[in-house]
Amino acid sequence: MKLITAVIKPFKLDDVREALSEVGAQGITVTEVKGFGRQKGHTELYRGAEYVVDFLPKIKIEVGVDDALADRVIEAVTRAANTGKVGDGKIFVYDLEQAIRIRTGESGTEAL
Repeated sequence: MKLITAVIKPFKLDDVREALSEVGAQGITVTEVKGFGRQKGHTELYRGAEYVVDFLPKIKIEVGVDDALADRVIEAVTRAANTGKVGDGKIFVYDLEQAIRIRTGESGTEAL
């Protein structure tokens, strides 16, 4: 099993969610996060004062999948989140040792 974590631009969330549904990913966890990378932030004006926004808003998506589905999920996220500009995000893939569904006690791939 794999845990796939993707950090994407907020406006791409619906596209990524639809792409994941199409490939058969059953459940995702979405978190609003802030990040600092190659985009380097930007300057904003608020009540006449200029300030620098270093950390930009991002969306972190986590999905646990069977090994057989991992490559299709990665491809779907890459395709759906791509704008071709700096700041499109990153995908991280981790080995998922164990998953347990709390309601039924199922474990392993059945819990996904």
